[in-house]
Amino acid sequence: MVQLEHVTMQYPTGKKALDNVSLHINKGDFVFIVGSSGSGKTTLIKLLLKEINPTDGEIVVDGQQYSKLKRKEIPMLRRKIGVVFQNFRLLKDRTVFENVAFAQQVIERPMSEIRRQVPGTLTMVGLAKQYKQYPKELSGGEQQRVALARAIVNQPEIILADEPTGNLDPTNSLEIMRLLEDINKKGTTVVVVTHNKEIVNLMQKRVVTLKKGKIVSDEEKGGYKDED
Repeated sequence: MVQLEHVTMQYPTGKKALDNVSLHINKGDFVFIVGSSGSGKTTLIKLLLKEINPTDGEIVVDGQQYSKLKRKEIPMLRRKIGVVFQNFRLLKDRTVFENVAFAQQVIERPMSEIRRQVPGTLTMVGLAKQYKQYPKELSGGEQQRVALARAIVNQPEIILADEPTGNLDPTNSLEIMRLLEDINKKGTTVVVVTHNKEIVNLMQKRVVTLKKGKIVSDEEKGGYKDED
């Protein structure tokens, strides 16, 4: 599903955010990408979303070779990827329903489909009754569940979660991770970038550790390994 082959990302300052990284993630995998600040986690997310291009190496997602993608093909690629951010990124002037529906409107889904898909997705994340509420009326955990619903409503092949528990307490953090696990069990590939040691240790999934732009550990099942 995701292939990075000898990928290097060097910024104009000369700093290598990623240095000759090769990583394979199969369809249906659940993978944690961990590492301290500056290890290359954010750069990896930006590369997978094709927000930036690598200096060297090749990236292939769902059979699509990034270096050969035309600009007009990038939006179609991104439809296959659902993204969950640390700071939720909800539209404050829209209801829960409207926030999730927006993801379908962007790809021009018919209203009949939106009316069918959105309630089912909100039920999946436990927010069926809150569909008329606005983000400011929700707790942090509820806002993140709205963000997760928005990410999965179009049934993407991959979920990229960038520090999805960064602004949440332990209880809500665990709830979000369990939802991601449920989504993964239905066949969606899940990649979670995090520094939450407790969550990583509890979940016992594959853990890829980055340090100074390099993969220093790739454990098929385990916990958070300190880089030292």
